[in-house]
Amino acid sequence: MATLFTAIIDGDLPGRFVWEDELVVGFLTIAPISTGHTLVVPRLEIDHWLDAERGLVAHAVDVAQSIGTAIMQAFRPDRIALLVAGFEVPHMHVHVLGAASERELTFANAKPDTPPAELDAAQQRIRAALVDLGHSDSIPDR
Repeated sequence: MATLFTAIIDGDLPGRFVWEDELVVGFLTIAPISTGHTLVVPRLEIDHWLDAERGLVAHAVDVAQSIGTAIMQAFRPDRIALLVAGFEVPHMHVHVLGAASERELTFANAKPDTPPAELDAAQQRIRAALVDLGHSDSIPDR
């Protein structure tokens, strides 16, 4: 059964994409903990990250590092956090987000009422930073 993320990847549901390659995509969450909070999601429907091939996990983390560098450049948070929780959607995904402390890293801080214009602006800033970092080939047209 296709997941919510598969529907976003396939274009059946909208997504604010900042990265796309043959193995993974990166798109902003609609309920960010901090500005620019991005999910790196494999195209393959894998429920638990421990079930993914090591090469895919390594690639997802590599992409997360590139996106994290872009978030750092675009928004200048104190740190970039990387979280693998896997409870919201049964499709492996890595959260990449800025934070000032560990206390911020809770989904209780998610903001599901973030205005669409704010999400769009964050997407554009991350994309611009990725271009500056030499990743223009991985930025999708959508």
